[in-house]
Amino acid sequence: MSLSPEKASELKQMVQDHLLKMDIHQKVRDVLADTVRSGGGEQPLTAEDLLGALQRRGIVDDLIKDLNLVNVAGSQTKADLIKSSASFTGKDITQLSTTNISPLRRYLYLQVLGGRAFLEHLQEPEPLPGQVCSTFTLHLHFRSQRFRSKPVPCACEPDLQDGFLLEVHRDGAGDASKMADATTMLSICDPVHMVLIRTDTSGDTTLVSSYFLDWRSVLSAPNGKTGMSVELLGVGSECKVPTGVLNLKLEMYPPLSETLSPEVIITQQSLERRKTAEKERLFLVYAKQWWREFLEIRPSHQSKLVKIFAQDENGVNRPVCSYVRVLRAGRLLESPRQAARFVSLLAQERAPVVGGGARHEQWSTMMAFLCRNKGDCEDHALLLCSLLLGFGLDAYVCVGSKGKNAPHTWVMTCGTDGTVTFWESLTAHRYLHQPIDPAAPPLAPQPKPTYPYRTIGCVFSHKTFLANCQPSDAVELCSFDFANASCWKAMSEEAVRSVCAPGSISSLPPTPPICSPSVQSAEASNHLELEMRFLLAEHRKDLGLATVWDDHLCYLLSSALSAYELERTTGVSCGNEEFQDAVRRAVPDGHTFKAFPIHFLHCNARRAFATCLRSPFCEEIVCCRGDHVRLAVRVRVVAYPESACAVWIMFACKYRSVL
Repeated sequence: MSLSPEKASELKQMVQDHLLKMDIHQKVRDVLADTVRSGGGEQPLTAEDLLGALQRRGIVDDLIKDLNLVNVAGSQTKADLIKSSASFTGKDITQLSTTNISPLRRYLYLQVLGGRAFLEHLQEPEPLPGQVCSTFTLHLHFRSQRFRSKPVPCACEPDLQDGFLLEVHRDGAGDASKMADATTMLSICDPVHMVLIRTDTSGDTTLVSSYFLDWRSVLSAPNGKTGMSVELLGVGSECKVPTGVLNLKLEMYPPLSETLSPEVIITQQSLERRKTAEKERLFLVYAKQWWREFLEIRPSHQSKLVKIFAQDENGVNRPVCSYVRVLRAGRLLESPRQAARFVSLLAQERAPVVGGGARHEQWSTMMAFLCRNKGDCEDHALLLCSLLLGFGLDAYVCVGSKGKNAPHTWVMTCGTDGTVTFWESLTAHRYLHQPIDPAAPPLAPQPKPTYPYRTIGCVFSHKTFLANCQPSDAVELCSFDFANASCWKAMSEEAVRSVCAPGSISSLPPTPPICSPSVQSAEASNHLELEMRFLLAEHRKDLGLATVWDDHLCYLLSSALSAYELERTTGVSCGNEEFQDAVRRAVPDGHTFKAFPIHFLHCNARRAFATCLRSPFCEEIVCCRGDHVRLAVRVRVVAYPESACAVWIMFACKYRSVL
């Protein structure tokens, strides 16, 4: 295992600090003196003799244990060690100094000491031991670090007791390994984004609150510790209604040698707010002027779907370009099509609203969308566009409409050869755009659109905003030559960058990293398959039918489920020939084979089985009667980043045909 010079220097410093702490030099002197006396001075003392004496005394073992290098042989990196020790419960920071924390880094230890005044859950009874109940989970994001608390039962005073160790580092090249001082940390305006999620007994999630914590008040605490209570507000139409209070404790580690005065911190925060407000004001003035010019081109532009600003879950209006980021998922996603498949597995749900009326539009911040694992078409399109940009594609979010003039949002990519591809973020389907020529002769063949989109009003990315100013906004008639000013009116890239580029204004939420899958595919598949077998057998038992399983047939269904997932990911159908050949061999002459595949986005067995029984094809298999009836069920859970998963279930039966 090779280390960079910076890491090697850091490791040497760590070892030296521990050696001084153990007073190793005095121990070596004592062992050396004892070894020389016991040897009588007859033979010269070698390094091997001294090392053997140190080992016999247990000093080497104590040193290794104190340095906590036992797992280094297992190629566990320092980042892994920090991650593994980054969430603590009920520990004082003094107890954390021996849990793989670098003495050369600065950390913010954030403790959640419980919640109160969650009045919506005032009447909920105390859950009995082992009883399944609704839970609260707190998610945190700070400067490319994400953490999650243990789920606790929903209550008026939820027992949210957890600690999170957040590393405070600088952004400059080579600065990440240097300890940040108070002045440097004062200039770090990134907040701690706290997202509270409620999960009900069926596994359905609800976004309770999204809060941005400015942690820098701890820089003025005399002993590096400060406590506070933060009031969480609701989301969407309830963004001004309090939902509960969290009690927090913040602590800097190592403690600051010099603290800042509260006035300095208040002045810095006020200065940041003024600069942000001024930039946002200037952009609003520019956007108004740009919109007036757009309307002057053609009066019908007033009805086009050109969306410049959108409201997030906290009711804050932000430019739509600020919702898109260049997002790389590391090794978690390996191709644009796999990214599209991942986004399509996040469930679609429109923003909840109390009462009827028009659809309430809410564009979630990326952290809230990922923690909740569901959102509307805008959330899906924004995430997919960000991932496609990370894969180096020229990607844009499209705002327009689909069938019955329903507003819709999707993604498009422009190839270097001029091809335009539409990506439906809700299904991962891809469509090639072939424009219709309105000037062509009546009998000339025209391409028939395969996509469901009808009109397009504007497209945007993280640094570009373009409005459609063509005579018709019908998608099939559109030209996507963005360089043509007579077809697309562009905003100034400099104006967009002033309020949408990362770090341009302090009110922009930072982009969270994508987390690895939360389930193990094989383990989840086996568990869900056993549950489905039990439910099927119980259902047949209620009907007075026996259940005989064919394990060989169960195994053969695996190749079909694999082919289905591969087709959803790549768009290419393959593998079904082998499955069909295997089934022909497994089903004897004179027997009938029936199978029913179905796809889910969750691992709840009872919900899935109830849904399957609504299909007459599945019910025919599950309730099969006849001679030599053999049943099979196979489950395949494909884990994707975050908590997304593709769940494939196939029921099958074979029986002797009776004429």
